[in-house]
Amino acid sequence: MPVPHDFVSLVKGQFRNDFLTFQKAVATTHPENVDEATRIFQLASSARQQLYITGFGNNIDPRGEPFLSMVSVRTDRLNTLLEVKPDDFYIKVGSGYPLRELNIDLAPHGLYFPLADLPYVGSVGGAIAVNLSGDLSGQVWPMKKYLLAGEIVLPNGEAIRPGSVAFKSVSGYDIVKLFAPSWGQLGLLVTVSLRVLPLTARQEYESLTMRAVDRIGFWEVFDPADDRPDAVYARKIKQRFDPQTILPLIDAPQPDYRDEVTHG
Repeated sequence: MPVPHDFVSLVKGQFRNDFLTFQKAVATTHPENVDEATRIFQLASSARQQLYITGFGNNIDPRGEPFLSMVSVRTDRLNTLLEVKPDDFYIKVGSGYPLRELNIDLAPHGLYFPLADLPYVGSVGGAIAVNLSGDLSGQVWPMKKYLLAGEIVLPNGEAIRPGSVAFKSVSGYDIVKLFAPSWGQLGLLVTVSLRVLPLTARQEYESLTMRAVDRIGFWEVFDPADDRPDAVYARKIKQRFDPQTILPLIDAPQPDYRDEVTHG
């Protein structure tokens, strides 16, 4: 069943002309800032319209029957490097910014981000959503390690700003870490703040290799029969963040999908 005409008309009436397009027959919105992202999620929540978050090369690019009744929220225009703080070693970047281009723009500032050199063809937000990770001298090196803060729009349209760029500023569990990985199930990352390193540290990460992105492992925790504590906790978080199921789970991939995913 396609997206209701009334909802499409509502979006067209409240946003600029190019905010909504159709990509492979899927209604697709293109927010450019947190205000636009908030408004589209608020409209969707009020109308009980299901959404799907995608980047510019998502591991499931919305196409085909499962997505025709959904509205895609694409981060392709959230693609700006917003702040670079060389003295404090952090940056703020739009979630749709290409991860592979990050070190190109950081180099003139004498900065470096280790995971941006991995062969991951996708956005910063996508890399966080899958918790892109590398192997370094036998240790797992995850995206979550560098995630400091974010501007996030929840499924009900509420904008939150968890985390902090200050060292040792958080006591207890930092909510922003829940989004690595979240696979687009808890809300839309609009901007993120990441810890970066001095460019002189680059040689320390020459042996860093990319780990396979494991979507199957994430999807397995949503099986009601899975009674592992982590799985039960994950389902409770999903229910807490998205009680209306505005961001529905799409069918899990086939078993051979685990080693193929390099996009986000």
